[in-house]
Amino acid sequence: MAISETVLILAGGTVVLLIVFGIRVAIRAIAGGAAAVPRSDGREAAGGSGAPDVAGVIALPPLIFLGFLAAAGVLEAVVPLPTLAVQSPVRYLGGAVLAACGFGIIFMAAGRFHAAGTNIPPTLPTTALVVDGIYRRTRNPFYLGTTLVYLGLGVAAGSFWAIALIVPLLWVINTGVIAREEHYLERKFGDAYGAYKARVRRWI
Repeated sequence: MAISETVLILAGGTVVLLIVFGIRVAIRAIAGGAAAVPRSDGREAAGGSGAPDVAGVIALPPLIFLGFLAAAGVLEAVVPLPTLAVQSPVRYLGGAVLAACGFGIIFMAAGRFHAAGTNIPPTLPTTALVVDGIYRRTRNPFYLGTTLVYLGLGVAAGSFWAIALIVPLLWVINTGVIAREEHYLERKFGDAYGAYKARVRRWI
């Protein structure tokens, strides 16, 4: 049985992004990223609480996005839905624009983290509160950018499954990642993070 264009785009996008993520993890490991953990047992009194000095997210956020993207591909293969009623070139262009905007936001956020000298992965301690640059507009540019990349692939593929899954995907990100990160940052940075949280929206 022939594989549909929609499944090919979703599967191809998942594989490419997984490779990019794997390369990034490998580079970080080679550079000794794990050395950023301040104590050998991975604990530091965040705000004097004695709690682990990490956010305790349910999984690495890129893997969550990739998991939902892969799920959309599987659903399209098993229970295919009609594709978006838009000509392919228009879908490709719209998807490319969304993905490009997403990558741009991600790179801007990464630049601010590197400038502040703090860790990007939520599995490592946050050593500085970043509130400038893109962080003046959104508290979570990494997740906003990754959502746009995900939507870009979904639109390019014309996949109603990928677009529909954005609802449970964002629920998982909000509850399993962002809420835990916010609790951690409140514990660690106190009033400074509270003031930032009050003036900048979670998403846009």
